[in-house]
Amino acid sequence: MLVTRFCDQHFQNQRDLYQFLTQYQCHNNDENHPPIVSIAFAIDPIDPLIVFDRLAKSDQLNFYFEKQDFSKYPFLKSQRMAIAAIGSILKLQTESVHRFTQVKEFIQATLARTIVAGSPVAASSMGTAFFCSFAFQPAASTSYPALFPGATVFLPKWQVSNHNQTCSVVCNVLMDNTIEVATRVEEIWQTLQQIQSMRKEQVASFAVVETSLQMQDVASTEMFKQSVQAALTAIETHQFDKIVLAHAVDVVSPLPFDRGRCLNNLRRLYPDCYIFLITNENGHAFLGASPERLVSVQNRQLVTDALAGSAPRGPTKREDAYLATTLLNSHKDNYEHQLVVDFITRKLTQLGLKPELSPLKLLQLSNIQHLHTPIQAIVPATVHLLDILAELHPTPAVAGLPQDVACTEIDRWEPFERSLYAAPIGWINPQGDGEFAVGIRSALIDGCRARLFAGAGIVAGSDPDRELAEVQLKLQALLATLV
Repeated sequence: MLVTRFCDQHFQNQRDLYQFLTQYQCHNNDENHPPIVSIAFAIDPIDPLIVFDRLAKSDQLNFYFEKQDFSKYPFLKSQRMAIAAIGSILKLQTESVHRFTQVKEFIQATLARTIVAGSPVAASSMGTAFFCSFAFQPAASTSYPALFPGATVFLPKWQVSNHNQTCSVVCNVLMDNTIEVATRVEEIWQTLQQIQSMRKEQVASFAVVETSLQMQDVASTEMFKQSVQAALTAIETHQFDKIVLAHAVDVVSPLPFDRGRCLNNLRRLYPDCYIFLITNENGHAFLGASPERLVSVQNRQLVTDALAGSAPRGPTKREDAYLATTLLNSHKDNYEHQLVVDFITRKLTQLGLKPELSPLKLLQLSNIQHLHTPIQAIVPATVHLLDILAELHPTPAVAGLPQDVACTEIDRWEPFERSLYAAPIGWINPQGDGEFAVGIRSALIDGCRARLFAGAGIVAGSDPDRELAEVQLKLQALLATLV
């Protein structure tokens, strides 16, 4: 629900902006909770990735999120959405097991002292958003050091979005008593002009540099197959029904990885996926191209994906059709998929929603295809998007069943920390709309080093060699985009 105040204020020049901001500083009587002014500007069409590449610094909180093609989801109105969030003025990071609730409370408290001003078109198109990333498990639940906190949410300093062909820039200002308003106004105006000057730049301006990459498994492929076999034995003895085991490889480049060009490669090669990148304040980045939506809410209409059961694409139309038919008729893959469908519908029902299932279909990407069941529901006003996330994560598509047993076994069998892999990544706006992808087909980048993650669902009937081939296929797809 929208709890911010909106001022229909058109800033024609720096003087208008200075006068507007000064009044909030003068009336600031709470040093611990100063007001936040969120200024929205409508701008000419621009590629947010260009802005992100030019302005985002590696030692600050940044966020990039893009979905180009919704043609496979006709029940969604959005056709294209890209958001760049650069820097932060306010953040929360936590390792608490109550992290989803804490993030929700942080957002609600921040909105209560936020004033939105500027262009009504820009403010209503995308609006001020909060950007969130959650680790697969909080640090206390894993045996390995965590590079990203269990939860991070931040309000950015700058937000540039292209949503339904409407472009906007949002600048958030924390109006504490120490701010030099004239200096801040000058900075805002210069940055805004700099962003607008980028509208003529093209993605082609990312130069191509050929590099040779060295790749090494974090743990041997034989160890992965042994873990799969151990999991199958545990399934036979009814310790759990399903577990998702990930494999990771480390890649070293002679030059630091170029995050902007990696993102550009990802969106060019995988237009049907969510393209994302998150950076922390220590120079680490997490990026990927995920085919899996955890949840999307627009005007209280929820959409989520049950995505489980996979097969490669064929080199010819005939072979591709054969692989698709085999996947649709596979007892093992349909069983794995149904576990996810049943879990999601049960969790949504427990929240008071009435899920409606679309017919089972194939989600066909360039190198792989998945069994896919879209699920829709109307969200009651009493249910927050973060309440839904807390119930759904982690789904059996990335963890297993029962959930708690699978997560414990994942930590025992995987010789690395998942970090943001297979976890929720997305945004929320003041109206309660938002979208979260599952951070799969992803990599953790630190300078010249990258760690790539991919996983496979293990159920009765799984074959260790086939599961290894599946994760290697997924890893190769991501490796091809790193530069």
